Amino acid sequence: MSIAIHHCLSLLTSCKNLRALTQIHPFLVKSGVDTDSYFTGKLILQCAISIPDALPYARRLLLCFPDPDAFMFNTLVRGYSESDEPHNSVAVFVEMIRKGLVFPDSFSFAFVVKAAANFRSLRTGIQMHCQALKHGLDSHLFVATTLIGLYGECGCVEFARKVFDEMRQPNLVAWNAVVTACFRGNDVAGAREIFDKMMVRNHTSWNVMLAGYTKAGELESAKRVFSEMPLRDDVSWSTMIVGFAHNGSFTEAFSYFRELRRAEMRPNEVSLTGVLSACSQSGAFEFGKTLHGFVEKAGYSWIVSVNNALIDMYSRCGNVPMARLVFEGMPEKRSIVSWTSMIAGLAMYGHGEEAIKLFNEMTESGVTPDGISFISLLYACSHAGLIKEGEEYFSKMKSDYHIEPAIEHYGCMVDLYGRSGKLQKAYNFICQMPVPPSAIVWRTLLGACSSHGNIELAEQVKKRLNELDPNNPGDLVLLSNVYATAGKWKDVASIRKSMIVQRIKKITGWSLVEIDKTMYKFTAGEKKKGTDIEAHVKLKEIILRLRDEAGYAPEIASALYDVEEEEKEDQVSKHSEKLALAFAIAKLPKGANIRIVKNLRICRDCHVVMKLTSSVYGVEIVVRDRNRFHLFKNGSCSCRDCW
Repeated sequence: MSIAIHHCLSLLTSCKNLRALTQIHPFLVKSGVDTDSYFTGKLILQCAISIPDALPYARRLLLCFPDPDAFMFNTLVRGYSESDEPHNSVAVFVEMIRKGLVFPDSFSFAFVVKAAANFRSLRTGIQMHCQALKHGLDSHLFVATTLIGLYGECGCVEFARKVFDEMRQPNLVAWNAVVTACFRGNDVAGAREIFDKMMVRNHTSWNVMLAGYTKAGELESAKRVFSEMPLRDDVSWSTMIVGFAHNGSFTEAFSYFRELRRAEMRPNEVSLTGVLSACSQSGAFEFGKTLHGFVEKAGYSWIVSVNNALIDMYSRCGNVPMARLVFEGMPEKRSIVSWTSMIAGLAMYGHGEEAIKLFNEMTESGVTPDGISFISLLYACSHAGLIKEGEEYFSKMKSDYHIEPAIEHYGCMVDLYGRSGKLQKAYNFICQMPVPPSAIVWRTLLGACSSHGNIELAEQVKKRLNELDPNNPGDLVLLSNVYATAGKWKDVASIRKSMIVQRIKKITGWSLVEIDKTMYKFTAGEKKKGTDIEAHVKLKEIILRLRDEAGYAPEIASALYDVEEEEKEDQVSKHSEKLALAFAIAKLPKGANIRIVKNLRICRDCHVVMKLTSSVYGVEIVVRDRNRFHLFKNGSCSCRDCW
């Protein structure tokens, strides 16, 4: 290698961004090394793999070089396959074949097939498979393994297994790839069958099974595989924690994290964010606070994703000031996720003005908002009743930031109008949308009709929903609620009967409450378990005290059946959030804050009980229902009785 090329390679290696590269390029041309194929190959490699946003520059280098070799083409194909524009990888591959100067090799096919997998184009993948057949490279170990991955990504398990079966000597990577393909194609039994046939397994083999089972919701199978593993690594523990959290098994996610610590293993970024996510979803504030202490002590507070998870955890557990403290104290530069999580936290509590202020701070700091940022912002406007501001930012999204509104943004606007009682405006907005409204958009309006008791519009909206999602139990329940509130019991009975005939079940309401870092779950109605009996006994005591000291009278409109008033009172007295409240008052120290998570919207009677309890018992109660947060304090609620 000449001294000039060696010197220029050193300069090239020191370039960390495109600007630095363009500054030294004139020197490279002047020195004459740009005509050397070895140096140009290295230059294209640096641009395609190491320097951000330099792929177009690498492509120009390739096109300008008089006699490019396979390495240059393959490098660019690889670069695009790993980028946000993997379809360009196919264009470079086609250019390579069209010129006819260079024959594609196994690397060419492996990289272009990987690109097809990344943008999930089965058609392109099959075309590349045919080309590999034509060139006699379809059975090459590297190419065949990538083809298995492609068919797995596209859900074609049969094709993936066919490629695998035709491999003469598949290695361990190929075995793992076909097991992964089975899971991605929802062939759980097939994955287990192949796994059982493997003569040799490594960490990846076991972890593929764990990931596959947890993603399929086969938690018992995942537990069995985990217990059988000869050795567990970071990935194994992280997969179990994240998998159980994702499937709503929060207690077990916490249990695996504790086991991880008892095994004297150091949690990694994934396991920490996973267990914090479980805290967020379940409302496990005390456990989350303990985790925050561990994060600080173990020196993880510099990791942006962990801080983002802490912001989300505190926000969703009802402590926005702590979320703000984490946000303000982030040592590294805040990501778009950090800003959006904090805006979403403020939105959940109805702090619309603060959310708007923070959004403006974000843009002033040089962070460009994305579509998710605008969803959080519009959500904030909706929950604070800021119609004018919501309309303004919805308009700015397209005019100032060139973000085309997605169906979620239109849904936020419908929620904004519906929540404020402007039901007809919401209906007109949906009818004028440039994209077909989804069932969720219509359902949002149906929910608003239920809240505001607009029977006529609710019936119109339900007709639209019948065309998109006719058997959704939530829609039938919402319409039933509208009829029940208006006392139209015949219509209620008709809906209930149709649900029974069609075997449509109403979603069971449940509530979670944290006591001594343990989560307790309650569902409505009488139960025989110890915690349920204790909750029912305490609840009767609370209701009697609220009647005597605060003049509580049950809002029997929340009982949506045509039965005697005494039975209605009995129905509303057994709602899950009331049971969770009673159990917390029985178990927590006097005056301790109570945090409850509910999967459905809190009813009006429960809302009244929470307000009166906060006053009579002198406690702060945070309830996170399906719609928003409610902070009950001194007999009033942060939602101002509008939710």
